[in-house]
Amino acid sequence: MPSTNSRVIAAGACLLGGVLTACGASPRDAADAAWGERSSILPEGAPAERFEPSSVGSPPGADERPQIAHVDVTDLDGDGLLDILVCDAGRGRVSWIRQAPAGTYSEHPVGDVPAPAHVEAVDLDADGDRDLVVASLGQLFPSNLRIGSVVVLENLGGERFRNRVVADRLPRVADARAGDVDRDGDPDLAVAAFGYDHGETLWLENLGGWAFEPHVLQRLSGAINAVIVDIDRDAAPDVVSLVSQEWEEVWAFDGSDRLDAELIWGSTNADFGSSWITVTDLDGDGLADLLHSNGDAFDYAPANSRPWHGVQWLQNLGGRRFQAHRIADLSGASSPQASDVDGDGDLDVVAASAYNQWRDRDARSLVWLENDGRMRFAMRPIAVAPTHLVTLAVGDLDGNGTPDLVTGGMHISPPYDRMSRVTVWSNRGSGPRP
Repeated sequence: MPSTNSRVIAAGACLLGGVLTACGASPRDAADAAWGERSSILPEGAPAERFEPSSVGSPPGADERPQIAHVDVTDLDGDGLLDILVCDAGRGRVSWIRQAPAGTYSEHPVGDVPAPAHVEAVDLDADGDRDLVVASLGQLFPSNLRIGSVVVLENLGGERFRNRVVADRLPRVADARAGDVDRDGDPDLAVAAFGYDHGETLWLENLGGWAFEPHVLQRLSGAINAVIVDIDRDAAPDVVSLVSQEWEEVWAFDGSDRLDAELIWGSTNADFGSSWITVTDLDGDGLADLLHSNGDAFDYAPANSRPWHGVQWLQNLGGRRFQAHRIADLSGASSPQASDVDGDGDLDVVAASAYNQWRDRDARSLVWLENDGRMRFAMRPIAVAPTHLVTLAVGDLDGNGTPDLVTGGMHISPPYDRMSRVTVWSNRGSGPRP
């Protein structure tokens, strides 16, 4: 089952549920037992009119169909203004959309990378500026060749970057994140190598001097995300991975115990369509939860949605136990992010849609899941165009106290009449309430 980027995998039919634990009932059994549980979904609310879209960066070429695999919001140059990082898989390039002065955006190429799928800004060499860690698929469309790599664009200052390949000859790499896995004081890298029929999850041990030693954690195809987070608050960073294809699982590799693997969520349906996980403390209890979307359908011809697509909140109960709550039905769901959109003191969720019934002009491409303060969510549509939004990032770009959104379009299937490359959605609502 093919993939194109860090969110493009298989699709599926079973849903969520129950308490997920490594002992007693399996995570898969617990998920199936609560298939019909809908208490976290409220009736749909009114359309959200607080967001104002504008295209930023270099526009698409005359015959170009944009293929933006990932966007991120960060202040790369430390000038106090948030910028946008872009993985353009079609152009084979990572770029920096710099905001300077406030409200003015200009795009600058940072480095050529074959089919970049994810970028993260982090100071890897401890020189005081932020380098870019890039996951490279090697090519966008499916392949069993070991053409994936992890690339670091070393920040040399003065808007100059040096391209360093720190791991190569891997299955197609969909994600790479920094964190101190071995607790020796320097940042290592967790890597999701999606591959195609063959893939793996691994970590790269930082040996210093831009040398990294690979350690394979698991050999399963379809790894989409690999994030470094302490999920059990034992002061030892864990690696959490999302694996799709026929597996449809979330795994945790215990940082306090030789990175032993533990299944913390799974679907019995091999066609579930996992597309992304995001780490967030959604309920504010001090434990790292996961937002999980399932919305991929790239392997269907034509690529389109499935009725079981949506967004789940995997609530961390402590003791490495998780409980899944369905919070939205959304065709083509991708890249869910948590933020207090309306400034009422609780975290809402925003999500994009990549694979939907786009010939239906009312199909939603961007939604806000408004939290009622009791961890129940009402979907409020933001937009029906542009379509094919595979990636979403959040940040207060204009500094008015409200979170803005950034989306990227992945136009690899028709229709091609409502395309975009990079769009900023300015939040014109009020800021945090007193």
